[in-house]
Amino acid sequence: MAATMTILSWGLVDYEDAYQKAGELENMRNAIKWGTDYFLKCHTSDNEFYGQVGEGNEDHAVWGRPEDWPKTGKVRPAYKVTTAKGGSDLLGETSAALAAASIAFAKSDPTYSATLLTHAKSLYTFADKHRSVYTAEITDAANFYRPSGFGDELAWAATWLLRATNDSHYKAEVDKHFNEFGKQLMGKPTQFGWDDKTAGVQVLLAEVTGDQKYKTLAKTFCDWIVNTAPKTPKGMVYLDQWGTLRHASNVAFVCLQAAKLGVNPDAYRKFGEKQIGYVLGDTGRSFVVGVGVNPPSHPHHRASSCPDEPKVCDYSAMSNPGPNPHVLTGAMVGGPDQHDAYVDKRDDYVHNEVAMDYNAGFQSSLAALLHLQTI
Repeated sequence: MAATMTILSWGLVDYEDAYQKAGELENMRNAIKWGTDYFLKCHTSDNEFYGQVGEGNEDHAVWGRPEDWPKTGKVRPAYKVTTAKGGSDLLGETSAALAAASIAFAKSDPTYSATLLTHAKSLYTFADKHRSVYTAEITDAANFYRPSGFGDELAWAATWLLRATNDSHYKAEVDKHFNEFGKQLMGKPTQFGWDDKTAGVQVLLAEVTGDQKYKTLAKTFCDWIVNTAPKTPKGMVYLDQWGTLRHASNVAFVCLQAAKLGVNPDAYRKFGEKQIGYVLGDTGRSFVVGVGVNPPSHPHHRASSCPDEPKVCDYSAMSNPGPNPHVLTGAMVGGPDQHDAYVDKRDDYVHNEVAMDYNAGFQSSLAALLHLQTI
């Protein structure tokens, strides 16, 4: 969720004109504020942050409407990160999200922006001082999320704080992390998403500092993505089997950001247009629910699969061969396999699941492409 809010805020900060043109500016601000308000509530003190509500296996065992959960009689426990073990990846990403959002709200709501920035700074200090991955303390999460580390999140947070404050202290923090985690941060990542922010750090630092070394890192990544990374026969960049379009959309956005800085702009924009066009149906079918030609109608999504009340919603709704009764308009499904094959089946969560982080890079890429039409 934190990674989602960071990527959405990045798109709003850089392409507010696109949201204005689409008539979605207030909706976008409200969507981000929904997430950042939640983070503020989770940050109960400088060194305490609630990072998970519910138990993964218990939650997955229930198929139904979220509002029906109290009827089950089950309690959803809340888990927090403290100084006992820390959680630098989760705390760093949340710091980045709040710092990015503080920029997005700086003009429209300066008081709220200041609150976000205060919490972003506090969370960064917490993340840097008490280092570990968050699954060390919230062990239930390890059954579903296995973070690879936290150096990229610390650098990501410091970079967003640098952009939000223009305070040289955060440039020194960035340099500190590059010295400590240089093998990763100076290397060539293979994707950009909730677990690996390296490509985002490189491109954002190129934007914030103008330093050629960061532009070179961004170019190395995007040149590999555009020219060398595996592609399906129809042209989708294929980086991982799970949520293929999520990965394609995320790297499309990163490389569109690099293009904005003058790094191989023609090639990277063409690549971004092709990936987003693929999502929207340029190769024969749409992968966005309710949009375009032959869109998915059976997304792996509990609430939209449920019949209207008072009918019961349980696992029989998941196995229902008919389309979801409620159209989840705008949700991008996971996407096809490496051969462009896709089956619109609700129980195929690898290819037909929807998620907030799936839509984030896709939506920010759309904003970037719409912006390009206006310049």
